[in-house]
Amino acid sequence: MEIAIGVVALIIGAAVGFFIGRSMVAQEDQKIKEEASKQADQMIEDARRAASRKEEEAESKAKRMVKDAEQKNESIKRQKILEAKEKYLRFKTEFESDTAKRNQRIKENELRVKESQSKLKQERQEVISEQKGLKSKYDEILKARGDLEQKKSEIKSIRENLSQQLQIVAKRKDTLEKANEEHIRALEKVAKLSEQEAKEELLKAVKDKADTDAMVIIKNTIEEAKATANKEAKKIVIQSIQRMCAEYTIENTVSVFNLESDDLKGQIIGREGRNIRALEAATGAEIVVDDTPEAIVISSFDPVRREVCRLALQRLVSDGRIHPARIEEVVAKTKKQLEEQIMEIGQRTVIELNIHGLKPQLIRMVGRMRYRSSYGQNLLKHSIETAHLCALMAAELGLSPKQAKMAKRAGLLHDIGKVAEEETELSHAILGMKLCEKHGEHPAICNAVGAHHDEVEMTNILSPIIQAGDAISGARPGARREILESYLTRIRELEQLALGYEGVQKAYAMQAGRELRVIVESDKVTDAQAETISFKLSEQIQDEMQYPGQIKVTVIREKRATSFAR
Repeated sequence: MEIAIGVVALIIGAAVGFFIGRSMVAQEDQKIKEEASKQADQMIEDARRAASRKEEEAESKAKRMVKDAEQKNESIKRQKILEAKEKYLRFKTEFESDTAKRNQRIKENELRVKESQSKLKQERQEVISEQKGLKSKYDEILKARGDLEQKKSEIKSIRENLSQQLQIVAKRKDTLEKANEEHIRALEKVAKLSEQEAKEELLKAVKDKADTDAMVIIKNTIEEAKATANKEAKKIVIQSIQRMCAEYTIENTVSVFNLESDDLKGQIIGREGRNIRALEAATGAEIVVDDTPEAIVISSFDPVRREVCRLALQRLVSDGRIHPARIEEVVAKTKKQLEEQIMEIGQRTVIELNIHGLKPQLIRMVGRMRYRSSYGQNLLKHSIETAHLCALMAAELGLSPKQAKMAKRAGLLHDIGKVAEEETELSHAILGMKLCEKHGEHPAICNAVGAHHDEVEMTNILSPIIQAGDAISGARPGARREILESYLTRIRELEQLALGYEGVQKAYAMQAGRELRVIVESDKVTDAQAETISFKLSEQIQDEMQYPGQIKVTVIREKRATSFAR
């Protein structure tokens, strides 16, 4: 019973505890739900705030992106506008240059047409004048024919009269010859000389007198000519020199190629020297790699080959790929580029000198002059200066503008034979004349080119002008580098010419060969003979030697008497 009561009490207690616990759990659940609801509301509020904040950030970011896009679009727009402007300016410049060239060609064509029209007009006038002259000559011939018939009858009567007078003269001649023979025999008796001996003595005396008088006349005539012509010639030459200025530089046969570091020397030489051999074979120049820091030397007698080698090396070093196949490719491209550059130099030169109608082959040779030197003087600068000098001298001499232009053209082409590619035994002057004839230059220009070293006869006024301009350009101080051996040879030749005259004791070439002093023996040479030696020696030097400027010949005759008092 007690157990049952205990069990019942236990069940009741458990039931009560269950209900109490359930009510407590319900209260706890209620609290949890309330807290969860609060947390949910808080989370929703936080989420709403975060969403609002993100929305604001997204909106600001979008505004910023729109602003950046607008700025970027604005910069792109400005850049495109600048590019369009540059492109417009470039097209405008090209159009203006093309228009200028086209206008220049139109002007040149107009000038040619005007010249042709003036030539045709002049030829027409000449033909008309020739026709008038032929007509007047025909009338004169008809008139002369009538006069001739009249004169024939007069001549017939005169001939009859002359035959009668000739008979009378023949009789008188016989009489005079007999009287002359008697007079000669009388003179031979008085002079005790035969007729032939008297003639010989008389002729000898007359010849000596005539030689002396002729020498005096020649000397006086030359001095008078020098006093007038030489003064004018000097004036023209000095004015031309003063109006023409130029600078000179001496070109060597080597070029120095600078390197960034000595490591590049190994790449240029290549394995077992294959790169440097390929480069030398392709260009024809010699490459010297020595201990000089950061530099190698390119050597060649031909400046064009040297320039090709230098430009090819520059390309290879900047590219970094140096091997035989690449070397051959670069050298081929460089040669093509240099040929274009040579043609451009020639065209620029003829445009600067205002020379028209020159054939492309001659223009190319003019460009090649840039890479050729003569006695250290650049050939192109020498030719340009000679052209200017010739034009100035032609103007100073009063020649026509057309002749002055021809003189300038001949001055530019006078050394064209020095840059000819063909091998020949002709001198550069004759070869240049042949080239000018081949390419249709005017005969006067061809003669001036061939005669500027007196190798052919001068046939027009341009030839001495070209010769003088060439001498002036080459003889300026510092213009050319004269070889010591040729200078000493010229000095020795001067002294040997003087020593070849009878009575000359000593001869000295002074002032770098510009003056020759000759000392003669006073016992063997008179004062008159000293003047004769001076004159003949100057003429012989002028005919047999080549020299710049002039050489003064001074003959010294001195009589010294020496005695001693003891």
